[in-house]
Amino acid sequence: MTHTVATALAALEAHRLDVGHRDIADLFREDPARFGKFSARLDDLTFDYSKHRVTEATLAHLLALARAAKLEERRDALFAGEHVNNTEDRAAMHMALRNLAGRPLRVDGVDVMPDVEAERAKVQAFARAVREGAIRGATGAPFSDIVNIGIGGSDLGPAMAARALSPFVRKGLRAHFISNVDGADIADTLAGLDLARTLFIVSSKTFTTQETMANAASARARVAEALGEKAVGDHFAAVSTKLDLVAKFGIRPDRVFGFRDWVGGRYSMWGPIGTALAIAIGPEGFDDFLRGGQDVDTHFREAPLQDNIPVLMALLGVWYRNVWGFAAHAVIPYDQRLARFPAYLQQLDMESNGKSVSRSGAPLRIATAPVIWGEPGTNGQHAFFQMLHQGTDVIPVDFLVAGEPVEADARHHALLVANCFAQSEALMLGRSRAEVEKILAAQGLSKPAIEALAPHKVFPGNRPSSTLLYKALTPRALGRLIALYEHKVFAQSVIWDINAFDQWGVELGKELCTRLAPAVEDGTRPLAGLDPATAGLVAARRALLAG
Repeated sequence: MTHTVATALAALEAHRLDVGHRDIADLFREDPARFGKFSARLDDLTFDYSKHRVTEATLAHLLALARAAKLEERRDALFAGEHVNNTEDRAAMHMALRNLAGRPLRVDGVDVMPDVEAERAKVQAFARAVREGAIRGATGAPFSDIVNIGIGGSDLGPAMAARALSPFVRKGLRAHFISNVDGADIADTLAGLDLARTLFIVSSKTFTTQETMANAASARARVAEALGEKAVGDHFAAVSTKLDLVAKFGIRPDRVFGFRDWVGGRYSMWGPIGTALAIAIGPEGFDDFLRGGQDVDTHFREAPLQDNIPVLMALLGVWYRNVWGFAAHAVIPYDQRLARFPAYLQQLDMESNGKSVSRSGAPLRIATAPVIWGEPGTNGQHAFFQMLHQGTDVIPVDFLVAGEPVEADARHHALLVANCFAQSEALMLGRSRAEVEKILAAQGLSKPAIEALAPHKVFPGNRPSSTLLYKALTPRALGRLIALYEHKVFAQSVIWDINAFDQWGVELGKELCTRLAPAVEDGTRPLAGLDPATAGLVAARRALLAG
């Protein structure tokens, strides 16, 4: 942490003592025009952050922190193709995958757009041919089911997006996603599918990812058994850079799509990793999705910091994580089709910023990524919202809601929106002891009964939330939402001085699994070399199987 960043954080700590005793509701009473001052817009998308523990002075301090961390310079370096991923010595230029404007984007001085556009055209031609029936299975039947086999960034993004955009999926076409090495995942997904009408897309950059290749091998065996060995080439495509391994698997070169090492896994759905999504919603729908991401790239690059939505999201997160000490952050989409969006953000945020050393490798003296979690409203209201309203921990919330539905009942949607707005209002206002006692008295309760019940019905309020309101959940709107959170995560990484684009924390478990798997699979192998606790678990499992 630089001296200037430390100074800016110290100023925020001092400022919290000034503003901490003020309730959000009081801030609205003092300034009825607060909503207009503490909201930002990007076309039809409104980011409302008026229900936060912030004043104009707070915002000034937060913007000073961003400038102390040289956020604008680091943002420019990101888009200039500099090696911002310093531990892997590479750029992070996933924005090129959604660049439809024709402007050059350079990595190591070379414009990457010709290659990106060529691969995009290849994916879109394949998607169109599958959708129109020009590409068919071994029996001549058109494909009705697309099964993406991947894990992590090769699964979470496309799976989330396909569900979110289900109204835009071509009728008679279904998209499925297999990721877990648990055999139940592939068994349940393939149950009832007609393999003669099923196309598999194996998404693994190295074509060696353990879980993905185990599932791919099982799918291949199923196809070969049902349709014959020669049918494999007709029923598989791949997203990979390892052409030799793909060919050995039996996939034809014209069905292999690749991407560069400057695209990290969790940022890759904008390119060939999104092939299943492109087939499902069509090339035109996929272009709209890309256009939404491009909208946010332009906004992030050009909007002043005080009007810059991902910057504001990032700064509010730092305010609560580092100054208030709030360790969790909830994301609540009021849209059942966005059910997987919180899980997608868990990887994006916590894999990117769940770091404890700085870019230089020095131990951090500051907290980084909060725990990201959430479920769709209104279901959450009847579950964990109890904790959000009355729990001992304050958890800031992002609410996401569309102004109008897509292929859903308008009356239902009005009730959905009312629930969303009511929850943010309740978190802010709460309900005082005096209000509770007045309500209970009006219900005819005795004074002793009121005394006993009132503490349980008090809501502390003053709990912060943001609301992202947009017209409808279209491909373009979803692209905007994802890119907003991507750039928010990057902006926070700049302030925390960490590398948001590596993920060394996932490696150790994979290495140990590779070493451990033979002893788990073969009950006769000696357990020497395993730590005592793990050896005990392996032995206990062997006893279960023997019994």
